[in-house]
Amino acid sequence: MHEAPPTPAATSPAAPAEPLAHGLKQRHLTMLGLGGVIGAGLFVGSGAGIAVAGPAIVVSYLIAGALAMLVMRMLGEMSAAMPASGSFSVHAERALGRWAGFSVGWLYWFLLVVVLAVEATAAAQIAHGWVPAVEPWAWVLLFMVVFTVANLTAVKNFGEFEFWFASLKVGAIVVFLVLGGLAVFGLLPDTDPVGMANLTGQGGFLPNGWGGVVSGVLTVVFAFGGLEVVTIAAAETDDPARAVGRAVRSAVVRILFFYVGSMLVIVTVLPWTAQQAGLSPYVKVLDAIGVPSAGQVMNIVVFVALLSALNANLYGSSRMIFSLAERGEAPRGLLKVSGGGADGSSGQAGGVPRRAVLASVAFGFVSVLLNLVWPDTVFLYMLNSVGAVLLFVWALIAASQLRLRARLEQEAPGALALRMWWFPYLTWVTLAGLLGVLLLMLTDDAARPQVLWSAAATALVLLVAVGREWRDRRGSRGHGQERSAFTDR
Repeated sequence: MHEAPPTPAATSPAAPAEPLAHGLKQRHLTMLGLGGVIGAGLFVGSGAGIAVAGPAIVVSYLIAGALAMLVMRMLGEMSAAMPASGSFSVHAERALGRWAGFSVGWLYWFLLVVVLAVEATAAAQIAHGWVPAVEPWAWVLLFMVVFTVANLTAVKNFGEFEFWFASLKVGAIVVFLVLGGLAVFGLLPDTDPVGMANLTGQGGFLPNGWGGVVSGVLTVVFAFGGLEVVTIAAAETDDPARAVGRAVRSAVVRILFFYVGSMLVIVTVLPWTAQQAGLSPYVKVLDAIGVPSAGQVMNIVVFVALLSALNANLYGSSRMIFSLAERGEAPRGLLKVSGGGADGSSGQAGGVPRRAVLASVAFGFVSVLLNLVWPDTVFLYMLNSVGAVLLFVWALIAASQLRLRARLEQEAPGALALRMWWFPYLTWVTLAGLLGVLLLMLTDDAARPQVLWSAAATALVLLVAVGREWRDRRGSRGHGQERSAFTDR
């Protein structure tokens, strides 16, 4: 097979050979980018956003989606230039210091293994509704075992699971957009054109004013979480720099189209007052236009979305903790990888960080048990402690890109295959936007506990990180040396 010439990033000290397999293909990464962010937050959670913003939820999604798109562009720039299994954790370390890489890596790992419990429990509740004889805990156990086995074998198994999961989710949204569009123009049997009446009636396009739009942003911004896994997975492709660049370019605009397009169809077909928090607006629309068994159809789609997120979070958490171990920020025993075909193409389970997978799934099991036994106490505190972590991670991505872009232009300009738009202005705009969202969450009674608990968790991790760095500096005083932005620690 003909190999592309190495990029500057591949030949620099920044990109040591990863001991992980290169079993993911471009189609896996592209679909992971498209479908990885499409989850229950869109299919079900969007109803809460519509309830507070009305038809202007479209604007809320545009604002939240623009923030996510800018963050992904920055992350794509750094990952294309310096691909690594730890992605933004590695970038933060190179840009800001070990404390930053340690903090963002452990916070993101904690976020994934806690959210994993929510997804497993929600999927189990849906499956229990279909087969009441099987208790929810048994379904959770089955899901965890299946995806643990899939992640312990060749990485291409994870890629295939996500490819088909994402294909179903993307396909469902495309069908929904087509049916909704036909309903708007009265082209479906027994339907009349809807027109713009639902966008301008019931209080107008902004029934709750711009305050409703802001509340909508707070409700929907976290639905864009998950895009980061694309840059983590890129390290396990044959050409990480090219693969992540293509995946980011194709994903961000299409995802924005899926989200904003879906919301536009929903608030055009039905009055926004018909939506309720906790109920899928997609089901409401499909019922209204006469799709038989719409509720069950959407239940299947949501079920697949939850399993897809569970699988992706288990993968992402295992690679993040593996990267932390690789840099000495987690137990070195987690570096053990399986033998076999390193390219992942032969079906052999080669180059898989099995101990990292087992460590992540073990904590995932603990989270699930806490969710089943103490959902309103212990687990609620855990969930609140990661509620705003995604925004902290995005802010560190932006801060890292500010520092690394200048260094890349000086030391390896050829590695900048994918560039952030209007640098550094849009990077600063993104940071200001993320800070604005956090400040608005502090003024919201429902969101305030998440910010405070997440800030406390972040402060604790930062304290540990700074303490470790201070200890290491004392131990190596007199023997330190200046490192390049592209040198692994």
